[in-house]
Amino acid sequence: MSLRVVFMGTPEFSVPTLMEIVGQGHEVAACYSQPPRPAGRGMDLKKSPVHEAAESFGIPVFTPDSLKGADEQTAFAALEADVAVVVAYGLLLPKAILEAPRYGCLNLHASLLPRWRGAAPINRAIMAGDTETAVQVMRMEEGLDTGPVCLSETVAIGDNMTAGELHDRLSALGGDLMVRALAALSRGALGEQTQAEEGITYASKLSKQETRIDWSRPAAEVHNHIRGLSPFPGAWCEMPLGGKRERVKILRSTLAEGKGDPGTVIGGGDAPAIACGSGAVRLIELQRAGRKPVSGAEFLRGASLPDGTVLD
Repeated sequence: MSLRVVFMGTPEFSVPTLMEIVGQGHEVAACYSQPPRPAGRGMDLKKSPVHEAAESFGIPVFTPDSLKGADEQTAFAALEADVAVVVAYGLLLPKAILEAPRYGCLNLHASLLPRWRGAAPINRAIMAGDTETAVQVMRMEEGLDTGPVCLSETVAIGDNMTAGELHDRLSALGGDLMVRALAALSRGALGEQTQAEEGITYASKLSKQETRIDWSRPAAEVHNHIRGLSPFPGAWCEMPLGGKRERVKILRSTLAEGKGDPGTVIGGGDAPAIACGSGAVRLIELQRAGRKPVSGAEFLRGASLPDGTVLD
């Protein structure tokens, strides 16, 4: 049985779920997304990926700055949805919104709850060195990601997997998981499991202040920091290039043999290796400001980083 759905999402991560819902024949009465934001060199207003995808299907799109007002809540209730599906929308839903759909609101969350509730679960899982995560469908409550879990798909996090790679994997799995949840919901067969009270952690938003690499940390932590911020916002360090210090993003790394003073180039391969507080990391992919990402070997062909060079 098809359901009347209101879809609420904003970034690229959300788009596969919207496409799966449409593809399975559910009626998407409306989409809610964050308002267009200035972007690009000209700072022209740009619609969100979900906004653009919804318009391509002819779905009405609403972009309120808030859902706390009575007018917005009345308009939402008037859609008479069976269920709201929420995927990285970006706004907290007031009680009136949560209770408006016939079967409530289902959220797709990219972590193994209750670990990494909050805004940046994919990045935080990798930065913490987690070896597995999940994508889960949960029934929404007023609390932050506190609701019972309905369906879950666990995913291994490889030693060198980046946040971007994990994002794409979970996004694709999430679309399939959500339509399975909707199918079960339409049959009255969607189960729920209350989250554990132990093991709760919070995935706070990423800040610019934490993107700079701290070479004094152990190599494993530096490596996790780099891959957890790749490709965006990107971990970075300063390098002495062309007679001046230049900020360079590090997009990929691996653990390497060797030791030395933290932040010092120790060489030993076709890509630069940098000593950390203990151990070392090899820089596999780098990006100078205003240029395209290149391999570590290609970077060395265009930059001089002899052994003993101090980065930061």
